Amino acid sequence: MPNPRCHFLILLMKFVSIICFCHYIVPTRGEDETKPVKVDVGIILDFETVLAKVMHTCILLALADYHAASRSAIRIVPHFRDSKKDDVEAASAAISLLKDVKVQAIFGPQMSTQTDFVIEIAKRAEVPIISPATSPLLTVEEHPYFIRAALPSSSQTKAIAAIVSRFDWREVVVIYEDSPYGTGIVPHLTDALLESSTLVSYRSVISPSANDDIILRELYKLNTMQTRIFVVHLQPSLASRLFLKAEEAGMMSDGYAWIITDVLTSLLDSVNRSVIESSMQGVLGIKPYVPRSNELTNFNKRWRRRFRQEYPDMDTVELNVYGLWAYDGVTALAKAVEKVAGTATPKSKKVDTRDNSTDLDALGTSELGSLLIDSMQNITLKTGLSGDFRIINGELQPSPYQIVNIIGKGERSIGFWTETDGISYKLKMNGKTAKSNNKKLGTIFWPGESNIVPRGWEIPTTGKKLRIGVPVKEGLEQFIKVETDPKTKAVTATGFCADVFIEVIQSLPYAVPYEFIPFRIPDSHTNPDYDHLVYKISSKEYDAVVGDVTISENRSKYVDFTLPFTESGISAVVPVKDDERKNAWIFLKPLQRELWITTGAFFVFIGFVVWVLEHRVNEEFRGPKRKQVGMVFWFSFSTLVFAHKERVTSNLTRFVVIVWVFVVLVLTSSYTASLTSMLTVQQLQPTITDLNDLIKNGEYVGYQEGSFVKDILKRIRFDSTKLRSYSTLEEYNAALSRGSKNGGVGAIVDELPYLRLFLNKYCGKYIMIGPTYKTAGFGFAFPKGSPLVPDVSRGVLKVMEGEFMNNIIQKWFGNETDCPEKDGMVITSDRLKLDSFKGLFLIAGVSAGSALLTFLLIFLYQNREILATDDSIWQKLSAIAKAFDDEKEKPNSKSEKPGEGNESQTTTPFAASAASPEISPNLPSQSPETRTASPPDEGFSTTEPGTPLEETITEAKEER
Repeated sequence: MPNPRCHFLILLMKFVSIICFCHYIVPTRGEDETKPVKVDVGIILDFETVLAKVMHTCILLALADYHAASRSAIRIVPHFRDSKKDDVEAASAAISLLKDVKVQAIFGPQMSTQTDFVIEIAKRAEVPIISPATSPLLTVEEHPYFIRAALPSSSQTKAIAAIVSRFDWREVVVIYEDSPYGTGIVPHLTDALLESSTLVSYRSVISPSANDDIILRELYKLNTMQTRIFVVHLQPSLASRLFLKAEEAGMMSDGYAWIITDVLTSLLDSVNRSVIESSMQGVLGIKPYVPRSNELTNFNKRWRRRFRQEYPDMDTVELNVYGLWAYDGVTALAKAVEKVAGTATPKSKKVDTRDNSTDLDALGTSELGSLLIDSMQNITLKTGLSGDFRIINGELQPSPYQIVNIIGKGERSIGFWTETDGISYKLKMNGKTAKSNNKKLGTIFWPGESNIVPRGWEIPTTGKKLRIGVPVKEGLEQFIKVETDPKTKAVTATGFCADVFIEVIQSLPYAVPYEFIPFRIPDSHTNPDYDHLVYKISSKEYDAVVGDVTISENRSKYVDFTLPFTESGISAVVPVKDDERKNAWIFLKPLQRELWITTGAFFVFIGFVVWVLEHRVNEEFRGPKRKQVGMVFWFSFSTLVFAHKERVTSNLTRFVVIVWVFVVLVLTSSYTASLTSMLTVQQLQPTITDLNDLIKNGEYVGYQEGSFVKDILKRIRFDSTKLRSYSTLEEYNAALSRGSKNGGVGAIVDELPYLRLFLNKYCGKYIMIGPTYKTAGFGFAFPKGSPLVPDVSRGVLKVMEGEFMNNIIQKWFGNETDCPEKDGMVITSDRLKLDSFKGLFLIAGVSAGSALLTFLLIFLYQNREILATDDSIWQKLSAIAKAFDDEKEKPNSKSEKPGEGNESQTTTPFAASAASPEISPNLPSQSPETRTASPPDEGFSTTEPGTPLEETITEAKEER
């Protein structure tokens, strides 16, 4: 019986033989098809840094995963080089890879300055550079063989600006590294902040080689400034030292806010835990958002095992977004190589180096590089570990940014930011912010373990007090009065403006120490005025100005004003007239001179038109010349009291008279109403009703010394030689009392608050006239961009809405209701002007002119034989005038015989008493029925009865 053990050995040998045969036969048959194509890729990293070790592990796993999943014969062979944090070393490594290894692509270097060197070298060899460099100074437009496999630092600036705007901070300080890494972001960050109306008040530059004393000295300098919002753009090693010294300087306490950029936030695990726990609590940070997934969780476990194998002596390190970008970038590179390797040989063209003296001349050019760069410039990994990994035109496209708050040993997410939707607390699965939660963030713990949002600025406790400039001048102490203690030299300010300012400062939720500094406003015209006081702010001599300073367009170019705390406007005050009811000529006052003249002219014109229309047909308008001239004036003026008794016969005349009577009715009614008001209502009437009257009359005008009102008077065409300045209310009164002809003025032009005070003191003696020129009122002035302006403006509103404003007005200006005559209204003239009746006179003129023109045309047509003669013009005119002067013959009346169908005309002359039966016995007497059926046609008269029927018939026949 055979041994079972031997039998087993025989079978095993046969099985091994079969496997060996198959292994020999298969490669022989398909040797050309399965032979792997090797593609060399260079990897340049700074292996002295933790980040390089993280990326190194990710790159190894990316190549392993690609080879395991790919069925192609492409084999990516990595060649790692250490740049040793040196630009020259990085360039040397690139030359070595391109010349000796003949790599078809290079991933790296990490640093932007190194990448800038390597790009130029690779450009000669036409080899693409896939680098995680973040400097915005490196652009793919200028470097066609450059592919950025990380987000540039400029892409985060809008997210930072959105955070600053979210908390209404108006100024920030930027702390950045003095290196290409730090300086590249500054212009983009400044522009983004300006778009959200935020200023960069100061730029603090810190050298990477700065020692702790230099850093501490710079922080002390920042602490003396007002701004308390700091944006930090430093690498982790330098940032660690900065925050340690910030804690030492007391700048990690309540009232401060710190925002760190994406590199520091993403590499926060590389910062010492003790630094985070002691000196970075409450800091806000932003970093690219990496969505959670099962693939990322599994990869993180694999990465930890592989990292411990590669670097067993290192402490625990966390996987970060730069490692994930390296994984996705190498994966995208491998896919691009797989896509183009079949169309070109992965090798470089050799060049003749016999006459070349440098290594750069011996690099050659890659046959695969140009195809590879085209494939890499637009590539997408939808299942990338870092999220939606998309490279378009050589740039990695932005992803949402995550906003975190450093608390305890790590960070906590408080929100997100995207380019399209802005800030949001939550993020949808598609990477867009949730609309319902837009503009909201989670609970934030600020430095000093505070949950109150920092105000953003403070008056430094170690700095000087606010230097408040206050005007010192003679008079008008109700508004501002400055006194200096002779012993202590302490300056105190009182008055309406000072009390409002003190109340506003006390209403602020924080303390603002200040001191008043006097600024004298002299009486001389050539010395400084209020404009010079305001300019002291822009020259850094004062921190603010408090007083009766008017907000103007010119001053706002140099300073920022708060909201006004007084009424606005510029007007004039003039003396009042005596009681005009005692004036013997008051009956002429209701109408202005132009209206009187126009009315008189129309009376004469209407009388003339009526005379022309009635002269030939009406006995009342004939006779001697003196009678006719008198009739011209009498008829029209008698309509003023509706006392005319003359009968008019022409329809044209009736039309003219009807319109004119309506005009007279309106005029007399208006005159009566105005005169009644003047005689019955006691009121203060100004000596001058309009500023333009002052210009016409050449009157002198007064204004307040040092006020901008002088410039306004010049702009409205006042002669500068007619302007006189005064400082006190008493001087105002004396100048107005003397008058312009006696060394005084005809009016005082000033701002409404001063005029109110003046009228309240001299009640009933002066009155305000129009027009009122609008101004912005009094305001407090601060430097441009001062963070105090919004808070003080809100304080002004709070004070004005309360009872305090009424009390302070009562305190300094008294009770304005004590002077009922000074009603505060702008007085204008009560006299009727021509402008109010232009339409009425136009209607009367057109109607009368039309009637006169119609009469002339008819008259000339009737006398056309005269115009057709061969006589001279003078003879024709004489004949026409004689024909006009002759009385028009009255045609005979016509009657009808009863029973006849046609008209029978019988000429019967009518005498003045044609209706008398004794003179006309043949005419049948008029029955009452006949008179009722044909009523007599009356002339336009208010006193005469109707004319006889026969005359009416005659006139009707005449007009036919």
